[in-house]
Amino acid sequence: MGESMNLWLWVDSGGESPSILPSPSSHPPRFRDFISSARCRHLLSFSSTLVFLFSKFERFVARSEKTEKHVHVLSAVEKYEKYHVFYGGEEEERKANYADMVNKYYDLVTGFYEFGWGESFHFAARWKGESLRESIKRHEHFLASQLGLKPGHKVLDVGCGIGGPLREIARFSCTSVTGLNNNEYQITRGKELNRIAGVDKTCDFVKADFMKMPFPDNTFDAVYAIEAICHAPDAYGCYKEIYRVLKPGQCFTSDEWCMTDAFDPNNAEHQKIKANIEIGDGLPDIMSTRRCQEALKQAGFEIIWEKDLATDSPVPWYLPLDKTHFSWSNFRVTAPGRFLLRNMVRALEFVRIAPKGSLRVQTFLEKAAEGLLEGGKKEIFTPMYFFLARKPISDSQ
Repeated sequence: MGESMNLWLWVDSGGESPSILPSPSSHPPRFRDFISSARCRHLLSFSSTLVFLFSKFERFVARSEKTEKHVHVLSAVEKYEKYHVFYGGEEEERKANYADMVNKYYDLVTGFYEFGWGESFHFAARWKGESLRESIKRHEHFLASQLGLKPGHKVLDVGCGIGGPLREIARFSCTSVTGLNNNEYQITRGKELNRIAGVDKTCDFVKADFMKMPFPDNTFDAVYAIEAICHAPDAYGCYKEIYRVLKPGQCFTSDEWCMTDAFDPNNAEHQKIKANIEIGDGLPDIMSTRRCQEALKQAGFEIIWEKDLATDSPVPWYLPLDKTHFSWSNFRVTAPGRFLLRNMVRALEFVRIAPKGSLRVQTFLEKAAEGLLEGGKKEIFTPMYFFLARKPISDSQ
């Protein structure tokens, strides 16, 4: 693994060989061709980022005594699972304990997310010939443009994760962005990435519940949320808080995870798909697009425009989750990639390099992928119900 990582460093650095490797000119021509190929880059990236993945677990379990770390992770997995319907959990219990459930979820999966998805944990409409990462950045620029962000604006990112969109939008629009997150580990990771990106002077994080924001009324020039409010026990309550902290006349935009009009609550297969998404993604419940609109209006917002952006995406949004679609750039989510990852997690857990419970985390993330894939194919679920909403200048407007 160490040699693979050093070889990857050579490839990724544009050919500057670290001292552990011989000079690139001394490699046989066939070997030089291989290590400069895209295939080699992706294979070595897959190997080296496994080390990164398990370093995340080590950071998570470092809060407990070393001799207890395996019990600590396994206990968190078991407590998280019990919230969900497959393990006898009830929707009302998930809503009542949403903060604990979501915190446990992100403590467990953030390393996996960053390994598989990069710093921005969301989907995006995608053009043919466009990479997943390119589509994600373009979508973040689209959100900034919709909000009309200008230099000097004070912006709030609700449910910011580790701050990938926050950093991209701040650099794109020359604004100051505050990330609101209730997960301590993600905030710690986000601050580190802000420092590396050089935006730590203009961007920050606040640890708080988005149902009870610690900001005065009329604080922000713009607010956005990207696939985050699905974690709220009540969308109306979250929208009402966003309405309160947003300045009058300013805009709020979001991508929401929603069940579409095609979802049939009396269809057992549809219900199973919905339950898979909920357990795999730490959700109390998934609202419908209609309920989303109702909650926005109830909170006081004027909807400027709304649309399910998934319907017009030239490349299906769920393609990165389709294990039958083979791609070297997306190897980790293909059937061979998942098989390799699952068995490496199993082996590392067996020899106690990875904490006990890691394989169960991987398993419910695969369950989420299956639910999202089937929900997307059947068009009963969308992760990109987009809206742009405005807070009136006065209550009479």
